[in-house]
Amino acid sequence: MRHLAAATAAALLAASTPVSAKTFAWSFNADVQTLDPHSSNNTFTNAFANNIYEGLTRHNDRIEIEPALAERWELVNPTTWRFFLRRGVKFHDGADFDADDVVFTWQRLNTPGALARRVIGDVKDVRKVDSHTVEFITENPNPLLLTALTHFFVMDKGWSEANHAAVAANLQDQRESGAARAANGTGPFRLVSRAPDERTVLAVNPSWWDRPQHNLTEVTFQPIRSAATRTAALISGAIDATVEIPIQDIPRIEASPALKVVQGPELRTIYFGFDQYRDELLYSDVKGKNPLKDIRVRRAIYQAIDIEAIRRTVMRGNSWPAGILASPFLTGAPADLNTRIHPFDPEASKRLLAEAGYPDGFSLGLSCPNDRYVYDERICLAVIGMLARVGIKVQPQIEPLNVWSRRINGNDLSMFMIGHAGLPQADALATLLDVVHSRTATEGGLNAGRYSNPAIDRLIIEASRETSQERRFALMHEAFRLEREDIAHVPLHQQPIVWAARRNIDLRQGPDNRLRLWHVTVN
Repeated sequence: MRHLAAATAAALLAASTPVSAKTFAWSFNADVQTLDPHSSNNTFTNAFANNIYEGLTRHNDRIEIEPALAERWELVNPTTWRFFLRRGVKFHDGADFDADDVVFTWQRLNTPGALARRVIGDVKDVRKVDSHTVEFITENPNPLLLTALTHFFVMDKGWSEANHAAVAANLQDQRESGAARAANGTGPFRLVSRAPDERTVLAVNPSWWDRPQHNLTEVTFQPIRSAATRTAALISGAIDATVEIPIQDIPRIEASPALKVVQGPELRTIYFGFDQYRDELLYSDVKGKNPLKDIRVRRAIYQAIDIEAIRRTVMRGNSWPAGILASPFLTGAPADLNTRIHPFDPEASKRLLAEAGYPDGFSLGLSCPNDRYVYDERICLAVIGMLARVGIKVQPQIEPLNVWSRRINGNDLSMFMIGHAGLPQADALATLLDVVHSRTATEGGLNAGRYSNPAIDRLIIEASRETSQERRFALMHEAFRLEREDIAHVPLHQQPIVWAARRNIDLRQGPDNRLRLWHVTVN
């Protein structure tokens, strides 16, 4: 039985283009890692790329699935999806979009540097049916394929081959491709210029297939790492908006009649992870063993961290303490588990460490970014003090995003801070697949500590193939329960999204913390 699943074209074209057209300058605390749309799993980099490149589907600002390069689709059988591609779409260089580009993109996603391959999951083949029809064949029934394909950024086969971009750039091996600093997508904006760590300029794509809901002609993105400098640039008028401001700057911005703060909850959960793979822990005075493999040590760390104090003193009340790794705003997140499994109790931590054979504590490294998450460095400094009170001596590894990312990707760590937002699927299953599942070629891409529990892996894979929503949620609940009891990670909180802009600008903020330029208007 075939199931038609697509919105009507009329719904996509409902909004009219605003009459006046404007320029727009905005900032974030880091640059995009690459323009290659397949080489990064970084949320900000992928969100930026989505203004240039498009998938077969897309999320709107309410995290709902919409047709994009595919007009509609149908389920031919439990493991075969047929997509009917949009006709008349052109790449930025004027080349026609067709099924050959989709098949080529699939092949490119299977080259060594393509970290985005992990998002697509168990797709095993993509076949051309005719010039504007393709079929995706999955290993098993895949209830999240439509959400995964929001990140299937289609590249032009001819342009890629002509520009030495037939394979994805490999960030881990520091190998670029012709698409790392150039771009040719089908999206609402095209690349004008790229100066890494300085500015990236985009211009409106006048031939975009969709009817724009923005009135922008040119967009300038400028990374500004210093929060104080970024806020000053906004206040002075040097930029029009920033999608990251420090919480302490909210009153200052709100005091300006020309500016506004746009704030809401984010899907991202911030948490600590552990190296549970090595037999001897890096950056530790414990030799010949790995204390983090002992649940008593992980529980000691868990109970040494006062997340209410972090919320109150570091986050200034702007966070939501978490009991599991998945935000309650994600589809399928079990709300009844979203409480702390053990209370803050430093004395219990000391007893647990003594039981585990460390009555005097031990030392370890703590890897943290200082420019990636809200108050990331301050959180880590607070936790270092909390761990010191129970005898755990921390070697701080607080580093800029690019250095921290290399450490995380290379598993060069013992304990670490990181965040996960359940994206691009906006589903709690994405967190289980990315963070909790054992590291494989397709799963566990953000399992930096290489935690592995075969019982949980089986639950996750079964959930990823289950088309019954009720049964899928039950499987996910059990996986989160076991991970929580195992203290595989220490969840901290969901952080806030805090943007700021000039009052005449509408940014359409969504809980996935992605700026969709095609929704930005300047009045």
